Amino acid sequence: MAKGYSARGGFTGGAGMMRQQQQMQQKIMKMQQEMEKAQADVESAFFSATAGGGVVKATVSGKRQLTELTIQPEAVDPEDVEMLQDLVISAVNEAMRQAEDALENSMQSLTGGLNFPGFGL
Repeated sequence: MAKGYSARGGFTGGAGMMRQQQQMQQKIMKMQQEMEKAQADVESAFFSATAGGGVVKATVSGKRQLTELTIQPEAVDPEDVEMLQDLVISAVNEAMRQAEDALENSMQSLTGGLNFPGFGL
C-alpha cells in the first residue's frame, strides 16, 4: 500500500499538508522580518568602550564603523607612543565586540539560539 493512502479516503494529507506548509512559510517570513528589524536596530545603535582608565574612548556604530575616538591629553606621552596605540586598539576592539554581541544576542532572542542557514546568522 502506498504511504498516505487509505481505502476510505484515498490519498490523505494533501490539503492539510499544504496548509501546514503555508503556515510554516508565514512563520518563517515573520521571523525573517523580525530579524531584519532587530539587525537594523543594532546597526543604528552606537557602542562605546574605554581603555586606560578612561583616557581613551572609542565609539563604533552597529555597522562596526569607528565613529568617534577621544584621547585625553594625559594619555599622550611622546616617549611611549606604543602604549597609546595599544589603548586605542583595545578600546576600539572592545566597542566592536559590544556591537557584535548586541547583534548576536538580538538574533538569538528571535531564534531561540537555533542556527538558520541563509538568515545571515
